[in-house]
Order: sequence, then C-alpha cells, then structure tokens
Amino acid sequence: MSSGQMHVDAYPLDERLVRRLVDGQFPRWAGLPVERFPSGGTVNAMYRLGGDMVVRLPLLEGGVADVTAERHWLPRLSPLLPAAVPEVLGAGEPAEGYPWPWSVYRWLPGKIPEAGALTDPVALAGDLAEFVSAMRTVSLPDAPGAHRGGPLATLDAATRAALDDLRGLPEEDVDCDALAAVWQDALRAPPWDGPLVWLHADLMPGNLLVEGGRLTAVIDFGCAGVGDPACDLFPAWNLLPAGAREVFRETLGVDDATWRRGRGRTLSQALIALPYYRKTNPAMAGNARHVIRAVLTERGQVPRGAV
Repeated sequence: MSSGQMHVDAYPLDERLVRRLVDGQFPRWAGLPVERFPSGGTVNAMYRLGGDMVVRLPLLEGGVADVTAERHWLPRLSPLLPAAVPEVLGAGEPAEGYPWPWSVYRWLPGKIPEAGALTDPVALAGDLAEFVSAMRTVSLPDAPGAHRGGPLATLDAATRAALDDLRGLPEEDVDCDALAAVWQDALRAPPWDGPLVWLHADLMPGNLLVEGGRLTAVIDFGCAGVGDPACDLFPAWNLLPAGAREVFRETLGVDDATWRRGRGRTLSQALIALPYYRKTNPAMAGNARHVIRAVLTERGQVPRGAV
C-alpha cells in the first residue's frame, strides 16, 4: 500500500533484521516465517510472524512512545470495548542495531474497509458509534492527553500551511478557498467545555478491521487518551457515505458545535496528509482526497474533478 520512502529519517527495516530480533529475544518463536505486511501506516512497520502473530516496529523515533503506551493501556481498555483490540504477546527491546522498543501482537483477522466500497455502511456506522460511545465511558485513571485531542486552534498554523502547499499543486485541483472556509467555520465553532473523554484519536480506515461489513476490531491505540470528543468523529468523513454518516451522528447524539469541530479536525488531517504522502503512500493520499470530497459535498459545494 506504500511506495517509495515516506520519511527521510525512517529506520531501514527488513525481514532479516526482524528475524534476528525475534530469534534473539523470543526463542519460542524462532524459525517461524517472517514476512513484511504491506500497510498504509506511516509510523510503524508490520511483519507477519507465523500464522497468528504480527511484529510491529517503529520506523521513527516519534513512534516509540506509542509502543510503550499500548503496552500499558491495551490490557486495561480491552475488556471495556465492544470490538477486539490488539493483544501484546511479547515486549521486544532494542538490539541488533535497532534502537527502539517493539512489540509482538496476536494477529487480528479482518479486512480494512474502503470508502466507497462498504457492504453495509449503515450497520458499520452503528458499530463505529458503539465503539466511540464505549471509549467515551471509559474512566481509567491517570489518562494521558490524546494526540490531536486539544483545542482546534492548535492545528491552525499547520492546516493553513498545508492549504498553501496545495495551492502550489495545481494537478490536485483542490478548491483551497472553499476548504479554507470550512476550516474557518470549524474554528468559529464553540470549543468543548465539558469533561475530557477517552478517545482512540486516530480512527482512520487503516486502523479498522471488518468482516461481513461489520466492525470486528480497532487497532493502533498509540494516539489514545482524553480530549475533545470531536476527535473521534473522523469516520464520518473519512469512511462513511452521507446516509450512514447521519446514522453515526444521530446514534452518538452529536451537537452542532462538536460536529463542526469534528469536520474541521478530519479536514485538517487530510489537508496535511495529501501534499506529504501524495507520492509515497497511495492509501493515505487517496483517503485525504476522499475526505476533501466528503467535506465539500456535505457543505453543499461541488468538489473539482481531480480531487
């Protein structure tokens, strides 16, 4: 799902290194097949280990905190959620020249849902709302702040810089003025003044698994923590069609201000991703274009053809 090198400072991982790491630290799994798993992920690399495990290793130093956070929080969150979440089977440590901690997880079956190709979008919308609602009712103590869970204004500079980048890419044919208006509308929405709630904080299609059109698992909890509930509305625009989007909103009971902030957060993520990943990560770039179309259409504007 990825092509080229996404980050210039990414660690050069390969099967041989992962094989040495596994054999050196987990002799019980020595000799099991190791194979790179193609993923649209941007911070970690994944390698299948045997038939029922996966090794997940940070590509960047910035992903190290995610590894330790998942080790701590996943066992605590798992019994509280209606969908399966990753189970850590082994906590790997730096070795063989690889500088960071890494983990072995149980393999979770299922397929990544694709926007525009959902078999039962309304049912999936209900499943996603159930998951988000369950996250919001979590009351585990000492919760960290969620990545992206703070005030929307903290994203303003990066979002406007991304819009400037897109203005310089005429081949993308993005209506940046219309998108800037959507972003400004989100900034004008009243900020969240209620209690901070638990969030997954990265509900991208690539972090969801479905079987028979229904949600079966949610992965990658590296961004999880507490914050503005608008942060977990991402699937409304990055995955669900209009009718299912309304089911998602109604099931969660989202007020107008939170919906506007959620739309802005989702748009911001897409605007930042598109110029950065357009040549190196087709999955991320394609989903960013989908978000732009969905946001403009919902706002009653017709997206330009190439987006």
